[in-house]
Amino acid sequence: MSFTRRTFLVGAGTGLSVLVLSACAVDPQPDPTPTPTRTAFGVVPEPAAFARSAWGKDSFSRGSASYMAVGSTLEHRAALAVPLLQRVFFAGEATSIDRAGTVMGARLSGVAAAADVAQVGGAGEKVAVVGAGAAGAEAARELSRSGFDVVVIEARKRVGGRIDTVTDKRWPFPVELGAWRIAGDDDGLIAALDGLEISSRHLDGAVFRSPTGESDSDPVSDPALSSALAWAQMQATDASIDKSLDRSGAAATAADSGSGEIEGGELLVQHLAELATVYGADADMLSSWFTAAVAPPSTVVTGGFDALVADTLDDIETFLSTTVVGVAYNDNRVSLRFGTGESLAVDRVIVTVPLGVLQHESIEFDPLLPFEHRTAIAALGMGTIDTVWLRFDEPFWTTDAVLWNLVGTDDEITTWYNLEPVTGEAVLVGIVGGAAAERVELLSDDELRAAALATLAPFAG
Repeated sequence: MSFTRRTFLVGAGTGLSVLVLSACAVDPQPDPTPTPTRTAFGVVPEPAAFARSAWGKDSFSRGSASYMAVGSTLEHRAALAVPLLQRVFFAGEATSIDRAGTVMGARLSGVAAAADVAQVGGAGEKVAVVGAGAAGAEAARELSRSGFDVVVIEARKRVGGRIDTVTDKRWPFPVELGAWRIAGDDDGLIAALDGLEISSRHLDGAVFRSPTGESDSDPVSDPALSSALAWAQMQATDASIDKSLDRSGAAATAADSGSGEIEGGELLVQHLAELATVYGADADMLSSWFTAAVAPPSTVVTGGFDALVADTLDDIETFLSTTVVGVAYNDNRVSLRFGTGESLAVDRVIVTVPLGVLQHESIEFDPLLPFEHRTAIAALGMGTIDTVWLRFDEPFWTTDAVLWNLVGTDDEITTWYNLEPVTGEAVLVGIVGGAAAERVELLSDDELRAAALATLAPFAG
């Protein structure tokens, strides 16, 4: 049996288990959600421009970011970064302990992997870096500075990896279909963007809107989630966030609270949906032991994020549209096999492909990866986060809030960013994560556009 968001809301109101949240649909093959039928709040005009992402269907990423699944540990991330025979090294956000799932984590992992290579290798050695994303770019630059002969191999026809910047005359500024939000404490990354004159904007102000009312705050969800996670830390075994909310009594407490006319249970559901836009997974998948009750990142990039990677790779030999399908290694050399059938021999290699690519065994390792690596790859989760960008000729909304939260609806996209207050342009960005993102990816462009406009009806008028 699969459950819907509405099922959870009814359950929360009657004291039933919060476990029904696990059906923000957990079917083996998710079904596309039709455009919802509702009484219109106002008229939403057709957008002048539309763009979308689909990271779960991307064969070169297989998702957006790694997350801590139930039963996984930080030792799994550490194990994933362990070199093989001092010839094969790993980097990428999935190997980061403190900054997993972030661009900063990817960059730092690239620097760390390059340092590991420098400890065992010598200047003049030929080193290949597989992947021209944030991790690969940093690793390549550090190695080049240390005197290594570096070559970067990238499967895509562009650099950036999960940073995907689209520049189009239909948009007043570059559209970021991949990573585009930055945590408030990533000062180093923001400073790097400023140094390249890549604009970023801090966002402030939220609104929660439901068919029954509106609020400018959610006093319920943060305490409920923090309470559940604290309770989970005292238990003998790890559990998913939704189970901890239920078993700790935090979900029931939230259901008895609220903000104005909005019920606490509904606010909690939306809070968890927003949490899925940070981790890429729903509450029934996230570890209670290793998931933080973080607020969504409050700074967004509006000036061309991919320029950060392109600048880092400046003057470094980079081959695009070249897919690595095999890595053979021994005590002396590494041989890379490409999808074309060609091969390249190098002294060492740093593999920075996303966790999802490793999970799908898109690269064949010879010999087989050690048991510790395979265990880590299987234990960690790979989440999906997608965005929908809409540009209008003029705003149809009246609120000045930057972050919009839809509460108590059956819509898939319930979190929207209003960029008009910070850019002066009538641009809205919907963001969705977890199983909802997987369902959204099954919709055609026309279906998704129609569903997004119906979702925005409460803000029109």
